[in-house]
Amino acid sequence: MIDLLAEVLGEPPVPEGTWEREAVYVSAAALRRRIPPPDLAARVRAVAGVAGAEARPNGFLRIVVDVPGRLVESLPTADLPDPGWPDFPRTWDNPGFVVRYGHARACAVRRWAGELGVPLTGFRPELLDGPHDRRVLRVLAELPGRAVSRAPAWDTFLVRLALAYHDAHEHAPAVPMGDEPVRPVHTARLRLAEAVREVLVGPERL
Repeated sequence: MIDLLAEVLGEPPVPEGTWEREAVYVSAAALRRRIPPPDLAARVRAVAGVAGAEARPNGFLRIVVDVPGRLVESLPTADLPDPGWPDFPRTWDNPGFVVRYGHARACAVRRWAGELGVPLTGFRPELLDGPHDRRVLRVLAELPGRAVSRAPAWDTFLVRLALAYHDAHEHAPAVPMGDEPVRPVHTARLRLAEAVREVLVGPERL
């Protein structure tokens, strides 16, 4: 989805808002490419998965996607630099701990999912619709734009992604709890955890 939008626009769109109610991107591609915004909006509306696209008075495009969870299927490969944060103290005041612990948690989810029989196949992106899932997706949606930016500010991005994932890990788990059976939502959240694991930097265990 994000790759198709970038192809039509000539650059990745930028996520806007919280994504709590709808997944919105904005783009200045029409201005930069000197294409009439209504014309480019029409091209964007033809992209599969786009629920709406409109030209704003300032020439920017506002784009709404129908299933934000599709994002995890088209994220670019991430190989972010390690910011070099100190390992200690291992408290929430240390951004290095926040990020490394987030990575370790995502790695743990992969191990637990294998032990509990949560499959990676059968991914249904529409199930990533809870508030905690959407917060993680909202931060991940910044990755393509930051990857082509001259000032990506990876440090800030990594901390925000890790914090969003910590909340999701605790309140929207990717593995069954107690006697709960394995459900399709667990597969969806496992795929989300995999996307986070590939972006965050850190060891597999702390």
